Amino acid sequence: MGTDEGVRVWLRRQGAEQIAHPGGNLYAHLCRVSERLAVLGCGSEVKAAGLTHAVYGTDGFDLALLDRADRAVLRDLVGADAEELVYLYGACDRGRSWRGLAQTGQVFDRFVGQVRTPDAAQLRSLVDLSIVNELDVFEQDLAVADQHGSYFRELFASWAALASEQVILDAQRVLRP
Repeated sequence: MGTDEGVRVWLRRQGAEQIAHPGGNLYAHLCRVSERLAVLGCGSEVKAAGLTHAVYGTDGFDLALLDRADRAVLRDLVGADAEELVYLYGACDRGRSWRGLAQTGQVFDRFVGQVRTPDAAQLRSLVDLSIVNELDVFEQDLAVADQHGSYFRELFASWAALASEQVILDAQRVLRP
């Protein structure tokens, strides 16, 4: 069994298919995000993080499949770099981080109450994952897109220098007014 398939089996065992999420369930969302990251040319670590990005819960989805104290479990499944990205994504206090991210490069870690400054590669991965996650939600729930489209068009435009070119182009396509 390949790593990707093993992670998918693990996610199903954790109950991801039983958790409601726009577009059906959390498992389907995680798979779509991972697959979209791959299509957009993101690396294997980012793709693996996309498949597991909500494992510790997120600022927008506060339901965890795994306690943060058990990070070694996810690290063993997806590798250290992907797990670190999943942690950073889940830890990101969006209200305190997103607006100024392009200027500061800093992420406020809501889990420990501290500011983190990821390196350029980690920051790009975080931004790509964040954008692709939101694009999937928009495509699955048009009411969310209608309600928050302007905010995300502006936010993602401010992140353009941080994100992968293909991810920004996809965001522009999905979020066009």
